Amino acid sequence: MDRSITPERLTSELTGKYLLDVRRPSDLATSTEQLPNAIWHDPRDIENWSKTLTTGQDIVLYCVRGGSVSNSVIDALHAKGFKARYIEGGIEGWKAAGGAIVLK
Repeated sequence: MDRSITPERLTSELTGKYLLDVRRPSDLATSTEQLPNAIWHDPRDIENWSKTLTTGQDIVLYCVRGGSVSNSVIDALHAKGFKARYIEGGIEGWKAAGGAIVLK
């Protein structure tokens, strides 16, 4: 199973994706931007919010730069049988590639 998706590829495949913003609370607090229709969940509370996900959903998540936070959440979701990938470069990579953002 792929662990990541490039911003460019996601742009053309965005329809039908369940977008998760898993930035740390401190990172989220200093940002005014998010991907359209993204839902934020605290990465430290994955045991609780992962119960609301549906197996078979095409989940795409992001943190700030697509590093340790995204990878740890991907590992946990894959272990639970979810189909999930993270955006390479996180929200910063998405914006650099010209991806749409909205103010939160």
